[in-house]
Amino acid sequence: MTTASDITPYLGQLVSFRRDLHANPELKYEEHRTAGKVSAYLTALGLPVHRGLGGTGLVASVYGKGRSKENPGRQIGIRADMDALPVAETTGAAYASCVPGKMHACGHDGHTTMLLGAATLMAQNPDFDGTVHLIFQPAEEGGAGAKAMMDDGLFTLFPCDAVFALHNWPSLPQGQMAVRVGPIMASTMRFEIRVRGKGGHAAMPHKTLDPIPVACAIVSQLQTLVSRGVDPIDSAVLTVGKIEGGTVENIIPDECAIYGTVRALSKSTQDYMVAGLQRIASHVAQAHLCEAVYIHKPGYPNTTNTEREARFMGEVMQEMVGQGNAFPDIDPAMTAEDFGFMLEEVPGAYGWIGNGQGGQPGVGLHNPGYDFNDDNIELGSKFWDRLARRWFAQPQG
Repeated sequence: MTTASDITPYLGQLVSFRRDLHANPELKYEEHRTAGKVSAYLTALGLPVHRGLGGTGLVASVYGKGRSKENPGRQIGIRADMDALPVAETTGAAYASCVPGKMHACGHDGHTTMLLGAATLMAQNPDFDGTVHLIFQPAEEGGAGAKAMMDDGLFTLFPCDAVFALHNWPSLPQGQMAVRVGPIMASTMRFEIRVRGKGGHAAMPHKTLDPIPVACAIVSQLQTLVSRGVDPIDSAVLTVGKIEGGTVENIIPDECAIYGTVRALSKSTQDYMVAGLQRIASHVAQAHLCEAVYIHKPGYPNTTNTEREARFMGEVMQEMVGQGNAFPDIDPAMTAEDFGFMLEEVPGAYGWIGNGQGGQPGVGLHNPGYDFNDDNIELGSKFWDRLARRWFAQPQG
Protein backbone atom coordinates (compact mmCIF):
# COMPACT_ATOMS: atom_id res chain seq x y z
CA MET A 1 0.00 0.00 0.00
CA THR A 2 1.30 3.43 -0.91
CA THR A 3 1.83 6.19 1.62
CA ALA A 4 -0.51 9.15 1.35
CA SER A 5 0.54 12.76 1.45
CA ASP A 6 0.28 14.76 4.67
CA ILE A 7 -3.08 16.44 5.33
CA THR A 8 -1.63 18.83 7.92
CA PRO A 9 -0.87 21.74 5.52
CA TYR A 10 -4.51 21.73 4.40
CA LEU A 11 -6.26 21.49 7.77
CA GLY A 12 -6.66 25.23 8.22
CA GLN A 13 -8.30 25.56 4.83
CA LEU A 14 -10.53 22.57 5.48
CA VAL A 15 -11.65 23.82 8.90
CA SER A 16 -12.50 27.19 7.37
CA PHE A 17 -14.43 25.42 4.61
CA ARG A 18 -16.42 23.40 7.15
CA ARG A 19 -17.26 26.46 9.22
CA ASP A 20 -18.34 28.37 6.14
CA LEU A 21 -20.77 25.55 5.31
CA HIS A 22 -21.94 25.61 8.92
CA ALA A 23 -22.64 29.33 8.77
CA ASN A 24 -24.56 28.96 5.50
CA PRO A 25 -26.78 25.88 5.90
CA GLU A 26 -29.10 24.71 3.14
CA LEU A 27 -32.01 22.30 3.53
CA LYS A 28 -32.74 19.24 1.42
CA TYR A 29 -32.61 19.85 -2.33
CA GLU A 30 -31.61 23.48 -1.70
CA GLU A 31 -27.85 22.80 -1.50
CA HIS A 32 -26.97 25.00 -4.48
CA ARG A 33 -24.33 27.13 -2.72
CA THR A 34 -22.90 24.09 -0.95
CA ALA A 35 -22.68 22.06 -4.16
CA GLY A 36 -21.08 25.02 -5.93
CA LYS A 37 -18.37 25.36 -3.28
CA VAL A 38 -17.72 21.62 -3.23
CA SER A 39 -17.52 21.53 -7.03
CA ALA A 40 -15.10 24.47 -7.09
CA TYR A 41 -12.85 22.79 -4.50
CA LEU A 42 -12.77 19.52 -6.44
CA THR A 43 -12.20 21.27 -9.75
CA ALA A 44 -9.23 23.10 -8.25
CA LEU A 45 -7.78 19.68 -7.41
CA GLY A 46 -8.01 18.80 -11.09
CA LEU A 47 -10.79 16.26 -10.64
CA PRO A 48 -13.65 15.81 -13.12
CA VAL A 49 -16.98 16.73 -11.52
CA HIS A 50 -20.42 15.58 -12.63
CA ARG A 51 -23.21 17.75 -11.24
CA GLY A 52 -26.99 17.51 -11.16
CA LEU A 53 -27.56 13.96 -9.92
CA GLY A 54 -30.54 14.00 -7.60
CA GLY A 55 -30.95 17.70 -8.23
CA THR A 56 -28.06 19.17 -6.25
CA GLY A 57 -25.87 16.08 -5.91
CA LEU A 58 -22.47 15.67 -7.54
CA VAL A 59 -19.76 13.09 -8.09
CA ALA A 60 -16.03 13.56 -8.57
CA SER A 61 -13.78 10.72 -9.68
CA VAL A 62 -10.16 10.11 -8.67
CA TYR A 63 -8.42 7.85 -11.17
CA GLY A 64 -5.42 5.89 -9.99
CA LYS A 65 -2.22 5.74 -12.01
CA GLY A 66 -2.86 4.32 -15.47
CA ARG A 67 -6.62 4.47 -14.93
CA SER A 68 -9.17 6.62 -16.74
CA LYS A 69 -12.87 6.93 -17.42
CA GLU A 70 -12.47 4.41 -20.23
CA ASN A 71 -10.29 2.09 -18.15
CA PRO A 72 -11.27 2.62 -14.50
CA GLY A 73 -10.24 -0.74 -13.07
CA ARG A 74 -11.87 -1.61 -9.77
CA GLN A 75 -14.18 1.12 -8.52
CA ILE A 76 -15.50 2.12 -5.11
CA GLY A 77 -17.77 4.93 -3.96
CA ILE A 78 -17.47 7.04 -0.82
CA ARG A 79 -20.51 9.08 0.11
CA ALA A 80 -20.94 12.28 2.13
CA ASP A 81 -24.25 14.06 2.71
CA MET A 82 -24.56 17.85 2.40
CA ASP A 83 -27.96 19.05 3.71
CA ALA A 84 -28.86 20.85 6.93
CA LEU A 85 -31.94 20.77 9.18
CA PRO A 86 -34.80 23.18 9.99
CA VAL A 87 -33.44 23.81 13.51
CA ALA A 88 -32.60 27.16 15.14
CA GLU A 89 -28.97 27.08 16.34
CA THR A 90 -28.05 27.92 19.95
CA THR A 91 -24.31 27.09 19.99
CA GLY A 92 -23.16 30.70 20.10
CA ALA A 93 -20.20 29.77 17.90
CA ALA A 94 -18.52 32.53 15.92
CA TYR A 95 -19.43 30.61 12.77
CA ALA A 96 -23.01 29.81 13.87
CA SER A 97 -25.75 29.69 11.27
CA CYS A 98 -26.52 32.97 9.54
CA VAL A 99 -29.85 31.59 8.30
CA PRO A 100 -32.71 31.84 10.81
CA GLY A 101 -34.30 28.50 11.59
CA LYS A 102 -31.70 26.43 9.73
CA MET A 103 -28.50 24.79 10.94
CA HIS A 104 -26.12 21.90 10.42
CA ALA A 105 -27.43 19.98 13.42
CA CYS A 106 -26.33 16.59 12.10
CA GLY A 107 -22.75 17.25 11.01
CA HIS A 108 -23.18 16.95 7.27
CA ASP A 109 -20.92 19.98 6.91
CA GLY A 110 -18.23 17.86 8.57
CA HIS A 111 -18.95 14.78 6.48
CA THR A 112 -18.59 16.85 3.31
CA THR A 113 -15.34 18.38 4.51
CA MET A 114 -13.80 15.05 5.52
CA LEU A 115 -14.42 13.73 2.02
CA LEU A 116 -12.89 16.85 0.50
CA GLY A 117 -9.84 16.26 2.68
CA ALA A 118 -9.64 12.72 1.38
CA ALA A 119 -9.98 14.03 -2.18
CA THR A 120 -7.01 16.30 -1.49
CA LEU A 121 -4.86 13.36 -0.38
CA MET A 122 -5.93 11.09 -3.23
CA ALA A 123 -5.48 13.73 -5.92
CA GLN A 124 -1.97 14.52 -4.68
CA ASN A 125 -0.86 10.92 -4.71
CA PRO A 126 -3.10 8.74 -6.92
CA ASP A 127 -0.71 5.81 -7.05
CA PHE A 128 -3.36 3.17 -6.45
CA ASP A 129 -4.80 0.73 -8.95
CA GLY A 130 -8.44 1.70 -9.29
CA THR A 131 -10.97 4.54 -9.25
CA VAL A 132 -12.64 6.28 -6.32
CA HIS A 133 -15.98 7.99 -6.91
CA LEU A 134 -16.59 10.73 -4.35
CA ILE A 135 -20.37 11.03 -3.92
CA PHE A 136 -21.72 14.27 -2.45
CA GLN A 137 -25.37 13.63 -1.75
CA PRO A 138 -28.26 16.02 -1.13
CA ALA A 139 -31.35 15.57 1.00
CA GLU A 140 -30.45 12.82 3.45
CA GLU A 141 -32.73 14.47 6.02
CA GLY A 142 -36.08 13.13 4.92
CA GLY A 143 -35.64 13.73 1.20
CA ALA A 144 -34.23 10.34 0.14
CA GLY A 145 -31.44 12.07 -1.77
CA ALA A 146 -29.55 8.78 -2.12
CA LYS A 147 -32.47 7.29 -4.02
CA ALA A 148 -32.83 10.46 -6.10
CA MET A 149 -29.19 10.18 -7.19
CA MET A 150 -29.66 6.50 -7.97
CA ASP A 151 -32.83 7.23 -9.97
CA ASP A 152 -30.74 9.70 -11.98
CA GLY A 153 -28.28 6.94 -12.85
CA LEU A 154 -25.63 7.21 -10.10
CA PHE A 155 -24.43 3.62 -10.30
CA THR A 156 -24.91 3.41 -14.07
CA LEU A 157 -22.69 6.43 -14.67
CA PHE A 158 -20.33 5.55 -11.82
CA PRO A 159 -20.39 1.77 -11.26
CA CYS A 160 -19.06 0.73 -7.86
CA ASP A 161 -17.87 -2.63 -6.60
CA ALA A 162 -18.48 -1.34 -3.07
CA VAL A 163 -19.72 1.85 -1.44
CA PHE A 164 -18.88 3.32 1.97
CA ALA A 165 -20.09 6.11 4.28
CA LEU A 166 -19.34 7.54 7.72
CA HIS A 167 -21.56 9.44 10.14
CA ASN A 168 -20.32 11.32 13.17
CA TRP A 169 -21.64 9.75 16.38
CA PRO A 170 -21.83 11.95 19.50
CA SER A 171 -22.22 9.04 21.92
CA LEU A 172 -18.66 7.98 21.02
CA PRO A 173 -15.75 10.21 22.11
CA GLN A 174 -13.72 11.75 19.31
CA GLY A 175 -10.93 9.36 18.35
CA GLN A 176 -13.16 6.28 18.40
CA MET A 177 -14.79 4.58 15.41
CA ALA A 178 -17.36 1.81 15.02
CA VAL A 179 -19.06 -0.44 12.50
CA ARG A 180 -20.88 -3.78 12.43
CA VAL A 181 -21.85 -6.55 10.05
CA GLY A 182 -25.57 -6.51 9.27
CA PRO A 183 -28.09 -3.82 10.17
CA ILE A 184 -26.50 -0.76 11.80
CA MET A 185 -29.47 1.57 11.30
CA ALA A 186 -33.19 0.85 11.32
CA SER A 187 -35.74 1.22 8.58
CA THR A 188 -38.31 3.93 9.09
CA MET A 189 -41.80 4.63 7.85
CA ARG A 190 -44.69 6.84 8.86
CA PHE A 191 -48.36 6.06 9.06
CA GLU A 192 -51.69 7.77 9.44
CA ILE A 193 -54.90 6.15 10.66
CA ARG A 194 -58.15 8.04 10.10
CA VAL A 195 -60.96 6.81 12.36
CA ARG A 196 -64.36 7.72 10.92
CA GLY A 197 -67.52 7.70 13.00
CA LYS A 198 -70.56 9.96 13.25
CA GLY A 199 -70.45 13.26 15.07
CA GLY A 200 -73.02 15.00 17.17
CA HIS A 201 -73.71 16.89 20.39
CA ALA A 202 -71.82 15.86 23.51
CA ALA A 203 -75.10 15.78 25.42
CA MET A 204 -76.41 13.00 23.14
CA PRO A 205 -73.49 10.58 22.70
CA HIS A 206 -75.87 7.66 22.11
CA LYS A 207 -76.77 9.20 18.76
CA THR A 208 -73.14 9.33 17.64
CA LEU A 209 -70.27 6.99 16.83
CA ASP A 210 -67.53 8.78 18.74
CA PRO A 211 -64.16 8.28 16.95
CA ILE A 212 -62.04 9.68 19.80
CA PRO A 213 -62.29 6.76 22.28
CA VAL A 214 -61.93 4.40 19.32
CA ALA A 215 -58.68 6.14 18.34
CA CYS A 216 -57.49 5.86 21.94
CA ALA A 217 -58.28 2.15 21.94
CA ILE A 218 -56.36 1.68 18.70
CA VAL A 219 -53.32 3.47 20.15
CA SER A 220 -53.39 1.27 23.26
CA GLN A 221 -53.62 -1.92 21.22
CA LEU A 222 -50.85 -0.88 18.84
CA GLN A 223 -48.38 -1.14 21.73
CA THR A 224 -48.85 -4.92 21.78
CA LEU A 225 -47.34 -5.20 18.30
CA VAL A 226 -43.87 -4.71 19.78
CA SER A 227 -44.37 -6.04 23.31
CA ARG A 228 -46.13 -9.24 22.24
CA GLY A 229 -45.25 -9.70 18.59
CA VAL A 230 -41.57 -8.90 18.13
CA ASP A 231 -38.83 -11.27 19.29
CA PRO A 232 -37.18 -9.58 22.31
CA ILE A 233 -33.80 -10.21 20.67
CA ASP A 234 -34.98 -8.27 17.62
CA SER A 235 -35.81 -4.56 17.81
CA ALA A 236 -38.71 -2.41 16.70
CA VAL A 237 -40.10 0.93 17.81
CA LEU A 238 -43.66 2.16 17.28
CA THR A 239 -44.40 5.74 18.26
CA VAL A 240 -47.68 7.63 18.02
CA GLY A 241 -46.62 11.25 18.00
CA LYS A 242 -49.89 13.01 17.22
CA ILE A 243 -53.64 12.53 17.64
CA GLU A 244 -55.91 15.08 16.03
CA GLY A 245 -59.67 15.37 16.27
CA GLY A 246 -62.51 17.66 17.23
CA THR A 247 -63.11 21.39 17.22
CA VAL A 248 -64.72 22.36 20.55
CA GLU A 249 -65.40 20.72 23.89
CA ASN A 250 -69.08 19.92 23.45
CA ILE A 251 -69.12 18.52 19.92
CA ILE A 252 -68.26 14.90 19.08
CA PRO A 253 -66.38 14.95 15.75
CA ASP A 254 -66.94 12.77 12.71
CA GLU A 255 -63.27 11.84 12.47
CA CYS A 256 -60.09 11.48 14.51
CA ALA A 257 -56.60 10.99 13.05
CA ILE A 258 -53.61 9.12 14.47
CA TYR A 259 -50.06 9.84 13.23
CA GLY A 260 -46.99 7.79 14.03
CA THR A 261 -43.76 6.11 12.97
CA VAL A 262 -42.33 2.60 12.91
CA ARG A 263 -38.65 1.65 13.01
CA ALA A 264 -37.29 -1.87 12.65
CA LEU A 265 -33.98 -3.63 12.06
CA SER A 266 -35.27 -6.10 9.48
CA LYS A 267 -37.66 -5.97 6.56
CA SER A 268 -39.62 -8.94 7.89
CA THR A 269 -40.24 -7.12 11.17
CA GLN A 270 -41.28 -3.96 9.35
CA ASP A 271 -43.68 -5.97 7.18
CA TYR A 272 -45.14 -7.57 10.32
CA MET A 273 -45.61 -4.14 11.90
CA VAL A 274 -47.38 -2.74 8.84
CA ALA A 275 -49.75 -5.71 8.66
CA GLY A 276 -50.44 -5.36 12.38
CA LEU A 277 -51.18 -1.64 12.10
CA GLN A 278 -53.75 -2.32 9.40
CA ARG A 279 -55.32 -5.26 11.22
CA ILE A 280 -55.63 -3.63 14.64
CA ALA A 281 -56.89 -0.32 13.28
CA SER A 282 -59.53 -1.98 11.12
CA HIS A 283 -60.79 -4.50 13.68
CA VAL A 284 -60.87 -2.17 16.69
CA ALA A 285 -62.80 0.38 14.65
CA GLN A 286 -65.23 -2.29 13.44
CA ALA A 287 -65.81 -3.44 17.02
CA HIS A 288 -67.13 0.06 17.73
CA LEU A 289 -69.14 0.34 14.48
CA CYS A 290 -66.62 2.82 13.06
CA GLU A 291 -64.24 2.70 10.11
CA ALA A 292 -60.45 3.05 10.10
CA VAL A 293 -58.49 4.02 7.00
CA TYR A 294 -54.77 3.19 7.12
CA ILE A 295 -52.41 5.41 5.10
CA HIS A 296 -48.88 4.10 4.59
CA LYS A 297 -46.01 6.60 4.13
CA PRO A 298 -42.82 4.80 3.03
CA GLY A 299 -39.50 6.00 4.46
CA TYR A 300 -35.97 4.56 4.42
CA PRO A 301 -34.91 0.90 4.32
CA ASN A 302 -32.55 -0.68 6.83
CA THR A 303 -28.94 0.36 6.55
CA THR A 304 -27.51 -3.15 6.37
CA ASN A 305 -23.76 -3.62 6.00
CA THR A 306 -22.46 -6.54 3.95
CA GLU A 307 -20.01 -8.81 5.74
CA ARG A 308 -16.87 -8.42 3.63
CA GLU A 309 -17.09 -4.63 3.42
CA ALA A 310 -17.99 -4.13 7.09
CA ARG A 311 -15.11 -6.32 8.28
CA PHE A 312 -12.77 -4.47 5.93
CA MET A 313 -13.94 -1.10 7.25
CA GLY A 314 -13.42 -2.36 10.81
CA GLU A 315 -9.85 -3.39 9.98
CA VAL A 316 -9.07 0.08 8.62
CA MET A 317 -10.61 1.67 11.70
CA GLN A 318 -8.32 -0.40 13.92
CA GLU A 319 -5.31 0.71 11.87
CA MET A 320 -6.34 4.35 12.26
CA VAL A 321 -7.34 4.59 15.95
CA GLY A 322 -6.04 1.39 17.51
CA GLN A 323 -7.83 -1.75 18.57
CA GLY A 324 -9.00 -0.23 21.87
CA ASN A 325 -10.75 2.63 20.10
CA ALA A 326 -12.26 0.71 17.18
CA PHE A 327 -15.46 -1.27 17.68
CA PRO A 328 -16.14 -3.73 14.83
CA ASP A 329 -19.38 -5.07 16.35
CA ILE A 330 -21.14 -2.01 17.77
CA ASP A 331 -24.82 -2.28 18.71
CA PRO A 332 -27.16 -0.94 16.01
CA ALA A 333 -29.20 2.24 16.40
CA MET A 334 -32.90 2.74 15.72
CA THR A 335 -32.25 5.93 13.79
CA ALA A 336 -32.57 5.77 10.00
CA GLU A 337 -30.34 6.73 7.09
CA ASP A 338 -30.98 6.82 3.35
CA PHE A 339 -27.59 5.26 2.65
CA GLY A 340 -29.64 2.09 3.05
CA PHE A 341 -30.93 2.63 -0.50
CA MET A 342 -27.37 2.44 -1.83
CA LEU A 343 -26.66 -0.71 0.17
CA GLU A 344 -29.70 -2.37 -1.39
CA GLU A 345 -27.98 -2.07 -4.79
CA VAL A 346 -24.23 -2.20 -4.02
CA PRO A 347 -22.29 -4.07 -1.29
CA GLY A 348 -20.83 -1.73 1.29
CA ALA A 349 -20.56 -0.51 4.83
CA TYR A 350 -21.65 2.45 6.92
CA GLY A 351 -19.72 3.32 10.06
CA TRP A 352 -19.52 5.85 12.87
CA ILE A 353 -16.80 8.29 13.86
CA GLY A 354 -16.93 9.60 17.43
CA ASN A 355 -17.93 13.24 17.82
CA GLY A 356 -17.57 13.72 21.58
CA GLN A 357 -15.33 16.31 23.21
CA GLY A 358 -12.54 15.78 25.73
CA GLY A 359 -13.00 12.03 25.84
CA GLN A 360 -16.69 12.38 26.66
CA PRO A 361 -19.90 11.99 24.62
CA GLY A 362 -21.02 15.12 22.80
CA VAL A 363 -24.28 16.97 22.22
CA GLY A 364 -26.79 14.76 20.41
CA LEU A 365 -27.66 14.94 16.75
CA HIS A 366 -30.54 17.23 15.70
CA ASN A 367 -30.01 19.28 18.87
CA PRO A 368 -29.84 23.10 18.55
CA GLY A 369 -26.64 23.03 20.62
CA TYR A 370 -24.89 20.47 18.41
CA ASP A 371 -21.66 21.12 16.50
CA PHE A 372 -19.32 18.92 14.48
CA ASN A 373 -15.94 18.26 16.10
CA ASP A 374 -13.29 19.73 13.78
CA ASP A 375 -10.70 17.28 15.13
CA ASN A 376 -12.47 14.70 12.97
CA ILE A 377 -11.50 16.49 9.75
CA GLU A 378 -7.97 15.13 9.95
CA LEU A 379 -9.01 11.68 11.15
CA GLY A 380 -11.84 11.33 8.65
CA SER A 381 -9.78 12.57 5.70
CA LYS A 382 -6.94 10.16 6.45
CA PHE A 383 -9.37 7.32 7.14
CA TRP A 384 -11.05 7.62 3.74
CA ASP A 385 -7.70 7.90 1.99
CA ARG A 386 -6.36 4.82 3.75
CA LEU A 387 -9.55 2.83 3.14
CA ALA A 388 -9.37 3.46 -0.60
CA ARG A 389 -5.67 2.55 -0.84
CA ARG A 390 -6.15 -0.55 1.28
CA TRP A 391 -9.11 -1.66 -0.83
CA PHE A 392 -7.14 -1.56 -4.06
CA ALA A 393 -4.13 -3.22 -2.42
CA GLN A 394 -6.27 -6.33 -1.78
CA PRO A 395 -6.18 -9.17 -4.27
CA GLN A 396 -9.04 -9.04 -6.75
CA GLY A 397 -12.01 -11.32 -6.30
